[in-house]
Amino acid sequence: MNGMGSNYSISEFIGGGAACLGIELGSTRVKSVLIGADYEPIASGGYGWENRYEDGNWTYSLDDVETAIRASYAALAADVKQRYGVELRRVAALGISAMMHGYLAFDSGGHLLAPFRTWRNTSTGQAAAELTELFGFNIPLRWSVAHLYQAILNGESHVKDIASITTLAGYVHRRLTGLSALGVGDASGMFPIDPKTCGYDEGMVHKFDELTAQRGFGWKLADILPEVLPAGDSAGELTAEGAAWLDPSGELEPGAPVCPPEGDAGTGMVATNAVMERTGNISAGTSIFAMIVLERPLSKVYPEIDMVATPTGSPVAMVHCNNCTSDIDAWADVFRGFARAAGTDVGDARLYETLYGEAANGDPDAGGLIVYNYLSGEPITGFEQGRPLICRAPEGRLTFANFARAHLYSAVATLKLGMDILGGENVKVEKIVGHGGLFKTSDAGQRIMAAALGAPVSVMETAGEGGAWGIALLAAYRAAKATGNAVFGTSDAAGSPDPAKATDAAGSPDPAKATETFEEFLEKKVFSGMKRSVAEPLPEDVDGFREWLEKYKNGLALERTAIKCI
Repeated sequence: MNGMGSNYSISEFIGGGAACLGIELGSTRVKSVLIGADYEPIASGGYGWENRYEDGNWTYSLDDVETAIRASYAALAADVKQRYGVELRRVAALGISAMMHGYLAFDSGGHLLAPFRTWRNTSTGQAAAELTELFGFNIPLRWSVAHLYQAILNGESHVKDIASITTLAGYVHRRLTGLSALGVGDASGMFPIDPKTCGYDEGMVHKFDELTAQRGFGWKLADILPEVLPAGDSAGELTAEGAAWLDPSGELEPGAPVCPPEGDAGTGMVATNAVMERTGNISAGTSIFAMIVLERPLSKVYPEIDMVATPTGSPVAMVHCNNCTSDIDAWADVFRGFARAAGTDVGDARLYETLYGEAANGDPDAGGLIVYNYLSGEPITGFEQGRPLICRAPEGRLTFANFARAHLYSAVATLKLGMDILGGENVKVEKIVGHGGLFKTSDAGQRIMAAALGAPVSVMETAGEGGAWGIALLAAYRAAKATGNAVFGTSDAAGSPDPAKATDAAGSPDPAKATETFEEFLEKKVFSGMKRSVAEPLPEDVDGFREWLEKYKNGLALERTAIKCI
């Protein structure tokens, strides 16, 4: 990445309010990242949280959201103070990212009408099927419009009182700015997007209104959906109320521009520079999904493939699987407990390095061990519920290495099944980049992914930063557009952006310097010198995974039986 040289003072840069802030609310962790003039992370903070399963619904309370985001930001501010000896009072721009999809419905007074329904909920089968047929466009179970229509079909009393619906990122953004808006990528997980307009598909909006016209609601769909904004557009400023909500200490000042809020899929594309045609990325953590930017439409509708968008509105084929590393994490807790019972305290880093490292030493077919990591339902294979399961034939080779390898295979198996559909459509992908928890520990996750896809998989040096870094980059682009300074990485001797590089002779922002597209911004400014590692698929791994996957597919009946019996 771009180095700033000996004159770059990070403390002065932060103190001058020139750094950009990104916060992402992931499934198990809320992370805050501050980036400097060369776009590299210079400080971070995080807070762990977990969803709850209450009354048949995967959810987080809004109190959970407030607690988690405040704690994450406070940890970031403390990191800034500890590293650089300055208080974090101002930022050049900020942005919010969060888990896509789900359902947050509010009345006209801003009160939540029903518990937050996250992407993990798969109880919208009837609604998703009816809307898919109506639109001629795949509406997945977790999409916001599927949750809305299912609530209508269920006769839920709150629907008549809806004034707005949004995603988690949209909710937090509204708390910070007072505006109901979404980035086009996050909006594309609520309702289908028209790539020509970067807005909701008007024909489908009209069909939905016709479908629900006789139900007597006082709203139409366009009235309750958030405004859609592409990368770089103004999505408001941090208000005094928003600053106090995020930072109750009172240190954070209002006024910073805020970029359009995005979903974790969009920020994953940004963080891996996979926003151009024939590029793709794989995000692997609690869930796992691949995003492939298309150069032409698919030939037909596939229920396994979501059609979403990049933060600038380009069409993307998304293969989304609900389950990835949660079962691995659960087993890690078992091994941690065993170590403690044996009088040994094994830290997380060593625990996961051992687990992933041994997976690389397992037999290519994982010794015949088959694992289903379905903690929740898995639409790609047709499951509305899940039961984590491990099984083997009597001759199966049950070793720790094979046990670990089978779990990594299971983490990527359903993604592979979805990617095979795109292979049948002859979708071309020249670059696949991985990020997220699966790729943070050793190179085993990267190697297993390459074996599953039969293609090289790259991991960048920033793979561990993920979506929080991605939304910080979107914030930096918003700052560049807001000031006319398209060269955010150019600074003066004190480390502050150099106005002479971004203004005309009169000292006003020069629009000519702000015409850089977001794709150009990433390619030229952020990723031009990025280091990455590449894992080529090993023939023995490819053959072993293929053999294992056939057994996995044949054994799906075991998972169905487990759901019936347990």
